Amino acid sequence: MAVLCCATSAYPTHTLRVTSAKVSVCSSSRVSVPQLHHSDSPFVPEVNKAVDSLSKEFREVDNLVARNTARVLRAFQRVKVGSHCPTYSEFEILFLSVQWYTISLLNMGNQNGLSYGNDIDKHFGGSTGYGHEEAGGREALDQAFAEIVGAESAIVRSQFFSGTHAITCALFAFLRPGDELLAIAGAPYDTLEEVIGKRDSGGLGSLKDFGVEYREVPLAEDGGLDWDALKTSIRPHTKCALIQRSCGYSWRRSLSVAEIGRAINIIKMQNPGCMVMVDNCYGEFVEDIEPPMVGADLIAGSLIKNPGGTIAPCGGYVAGRKRWVEAAAARLSAPGLGVDCGSTSGDIMRTLFQGLFLSPQMVGEAIKGSFLIAEVMTAKGYKVQPLCRIKRHDTVQAVQLGNRELLLSFCEAVQRSSPVSSFIRPVAGATAGYASEVIFADGTFIDGSTSELSCDGPLREPFSVFCQRDSSSTAQLCRVVFLPFAGHENDIGWSTLYHIQEHKGGEEGCLDMNIRTRNPVVSSKNQANGRLKTDPPLMLSSLVQAS
Repeated sequence: MAVLCCATSAYPTHTLRVTSAKVSVCSSSRVSVPQLHHSDSPFVPEVNKAVDSLSKEFREVDNLVARNTARVLRAFQRVKVGSHCPTYSEFEILFLSVQWYTISLLNMGNQNGLSYGNDIDKHFGGSTGYGHEEAGGREALDQAFAEIVGAESAIVRSQFFSGTHAITCALFAFLRPGDELLAIAGAPYDTLEEVIGKRDSGGLGSLKDFGVEYREVPLAEDGGLDWDALKTSIRPHTKCALIQRSCGYSWRRSLSVAEIGRAINIIKMQNPGCMVMVDNCYGEFVEDIEPPMVGADLIAGSLIKNPGGTIAPCGGYVAGRKRWVEAAAARLSAPGLGVDCGSTSGDIMRTLFQGLFLSPQMVGEAIKGSFLIAEVMTAKGYKVQPLCRIKRHDTVQAVQLGNRELLLSFCEAVQRSSPVSSFIRPVAGATAGYASEVIFADGTFIDGSTSELSCDGPLREPFSVFCQRDSSSTAQLCRVVFLPFAGHENDIGWSTLYHIQEHKGGEEGCLDMNIRTRNPVVSSKNQANGRLKTDPPLMLSSLVQAS
């Protein structure tokens, strides 16, 4: 097994090599310590060259991270995020923590909506049931998030189980029967097609089922917005214009916040009553401004992408104008319940705060990773989007591979290089919400997280792989082995930026599985090896028992 180690610095020069030489250290007990020697850089020449050439871009990213971190810090300080209630003395907090019976009596007689027991944990404490005893964490998180993105209001909740879910709540906040939804950046992401009704939802409640019309403005030839078409596209009954900031599964440029602002101005000039909803997935903290700062009425996204900082275990958000945030919250819960309900159990609230605080740094590392992917893959002859050294507007880096086999092989290599489920070989399959077969590689600590080492792609022309994030940046991406994939020995010096170890032993240690559905694929070869004895579909628990 050949392994390349890596340095944590974005600008690698020399690393230290452990040798067999020993040095004695004087202490109360005699200890032998390995002697360290400088050695040549462990990075292959192509990567060394790319990293050296990107030093300017990397430093610009560092400056972006500093600005965004300062913005998040100011918001946290302004809402007084705290781990305990500042109105109590330390003695009173200690007293409350041991007098549970007294606390229960206080809560029973509470008339002001406070829960004294949870004040000990303040913003980080969990809640149960209706969530009425929650001690201010929801409100503080919402206020901080709204300030960070420049919005009037926000709702940040673990109950949003995906970005699609949050976006759906935002769309249903705006739209009523007879209204029109206009997508101005071409076709939306696959998982929104059934939400809109562009693809049949089976009568399960798409916008089309509720009498909402839908149109699209195709992209211009350069992959950007068609500005001329947009100037005449808004109709009197166009109630909502949907702008997808990231490229999704399309081979196009992602949109800058400045372009989004220009589009909003054009839309509002034609119909001031047309609301603008921005799918902000993969775009948070990639610039130092966000769409509400340029006039977006609502934005929505997922916490297991950028704003979760690789820490948040679940959730999503909607932010923007207060009226529409409340309408989206009513779609998440029910009309009349508002935003002041819903329990958040255990330690989740702390992870939402901590993940949000870490987000600028994690996004910065991902941007550096996208620069490096584009630089090396372009040098190897592959088309990339966005192009090398172009300013980034999201964390997605697409590479056009050209055929099914290379797409599968790339994702297999990513999975082998992951810290979680590296023994599983991802296979393409049907996944809820997607029109095409899709292959996912995400050996991540948070299931489905694209804040960690991951990539995926639909099995359709032009067979592009979309590397959404690598929060470890050069610390992970510089571990490159230029090896041909199995079955592609004659390919043009084919490389993968994620392939850090040569796979040995054939298929003996590998389990075939659809990563997102967690259903293993049982082949005759697998059965012959005695690993799986039952027929698919199987859940992961069955797989573990069988293996």
